[in-house]
Amino acid sequence: MSLFDRIKSVFTGDEEKPKQEEQQTEQAEQIESIEQTEELSTYEEGLEKPRKSFTRRFKEMMANFRYEDEEFFEELEDLLIESDVGFEATMEISDVMRYESRVENIRSVEDAERVLVRTMIDMYEKTNPDHVEFNTNEDGLSVLLFIGVNGVGKTTTIAKLAHQLIQDGKTVMLAAGDTFRAGAIEQLEVWGERVGAEVVSSQQGGDPSAVVFDALKQAQEKEIDYLLVDTAGRLQNKKNLMDELAKMNRVIEREVPGAPHETLLVLDATTGQNALNQAKQFQEVTNITGIALTKMDGTAKGGIVLAIGKELNMPVKFVGLGESMEDLHEFDSEKFAYGLFKDLVS
Repeated sequence: MSLFDRIKSVFTGDEEKPKQEEQQTEQAEQIESIEQTEELSTYEEGLEKPRKSFTRRFKEMMANFRYEDEEFFEELEDLLIESDVGFEATMEISDVMRYESRVENIRSVEDAERVLVRTMIDMYEKTNPDHVEFNTNEDGLSVLLFIGVNGVGKTTTIAKLAHQLIQDGKTVMLAAGDTFRAGAIEQLEVWGERVGAEVVSSQQGGDPSAVVFDALKQAQEKEIDYLLVDTAGRLQNKKNLMDELAKMNRVIEREVPGAPHETLLVLDATTGQNALNQAKQFQEVTNITGIALTKMDGTAKGGIVLAIGKELNMPVKFVGLGESMEDLHEFDSEKFAYGLFKDLVS
């Protein structure tokens, strides 16, 4: 049984419900079993802030719960929107809750809590597979292109991934393709020195595609496993950005057929709806293979992953759950859902 199934089993009501005390004991035993068999501490700790914020606001809303009251559903929709769940996911969750209320599967606070969390977990499962494949080149150089606006943690994400790849015994090179932002080249060079990855760069204002070309040649000559490419994030001029990324992609594909193997859009989870808007704009200028979601530990909202899945139809491939070099993780939707709802299933 998957972790999703075990979590949902806590919220699955049987036709013959046990007494409340017996039910609580059973649920506690199920949760203890989950915690003992899964390494969830990283997600529990990293998602503490959004989990506590959502749980607190949810409990406050449920204090005045009336299952037949339209005001309850309006408050629920407000809560979900404020939690960055997004409009589409919010409406779907609300529709499920309304239906369950009509067929009388919701008659109490406990019923409402059970149905809501089970519905949201179902959505996490559907919109984000429990294991997202990370595309690489098994026969040679793997090229990863990182895109995103300034300030989202793009350079730090590159450094964290480079560090983890090096710890896994891989060789890594970095390409300073953001030649326009003041200090961007120096920032990547500092990170390269810290993690032990060579950085290919040029002077500020240079041609980003020329930097990428040089990096590709050097990486191939030195038989490097991974080339991580930083790029500019100037969404205020989409035409220039589109042309720039298109040129980079042509250079990369010409030198390494089939590359880039990943084009990862870095989004700051603390910016909520603004992050979704950025993603939609980047979708217009390049082919995105996945999302790297940073600063999840720093936001009081946890619904952004659902919004990404429902509104963008993109997989989250990496999630940042802290500031250390080890706190960038391949996204696991089961553990993420548990880390976000743990206080409601305990």
